[in-house]
Amino acid sequence: MSWDWQVFCMDTLDQTAVAGCFGKGGDVTYLDWLLSAWGWTVSVSLLSLALALVLGGLVGTLRTLQGRPWVVRLGNAWVELFRNIPLLVQLFLWYHVLPSFFPSLQRVPGFVLVVFALGLFTSARIAEQVKSGLESLPRGQRYAGMAVGFTTFQTYRYVLLPMGLRIIIPPLTSETMNIFKNSSVAFAVSVAELTMFAMQAQEETSRGVEIYLAVTGLYVVSAFAINRVMAFIEKRSRVPGFIVAASAGGH
Repeated sequence: MSWDWQVFCMDTLDQTAVAGCFGKGGDVTYLDWLLSAWGWTVSVSLLSLALALVLGGLVGTLRTLQGRPWVVRLGNAWVELFRNIPLLVQLFLWYHVLPSFFPSLQRVPGFVLVVFALGLFTSARIAEQVKSGLESLPRGQRYAGMAVGFTTFQTYRYVLLPMGLRIIIPPLTSETMNIFKNSSVAFAVSVAELTMFAMQAQEETSRGVEIYLAVTGLYVVSAFAINRVMAFIEKRSRVPGFIVAASAGGH
């Protein structure tokens, strides 16, 4: 079997080779399409990640509040709901079911609905990590905050969260990498991301090996890039001796 990487230099309409591999004027090559699809994948992933971090951090924190049983129950319900429903099913609900009850959602682009579905799904997983990170801290840190007169908000803001969030950076790194993989569900609502590009380009060119290798490579590059960013954050935010001591357990 011979590989033909020139497929990316072909015009998407008439399948003719284009000099330089980039379309000019109204022409679009498969390379243009590939890079555009990569842009959609990165956009969906980063926006979903931002939403998941905000909601997951909030819900995970609320689940550790003391003396607020109903708040904790609501946080637990959030996690159970969004974590235990498959992502593709959630996307189906956002795209086909909820607009039937809320007509205003019918005017929302599929791209936005994917961001909400992926963001809420991931927020439940991040909430679990945030809760675990906070609960792994020695109880004395909470009591120390209370002893100096901090309010509950101030205790979390200045004592618990700065330390608890450091602990969860490694599992959070895996979650940020997974979100790029999970963004592939966007093809189900016709968002022109990498998976949809691969499916359509393979059908049009019959060069599935080259197409899927290129798409796989871009997924790897995206995941590796976010991995390096998270590794940099972990290194810069590390408290010497703290992570090892915390991982040993005990309160």
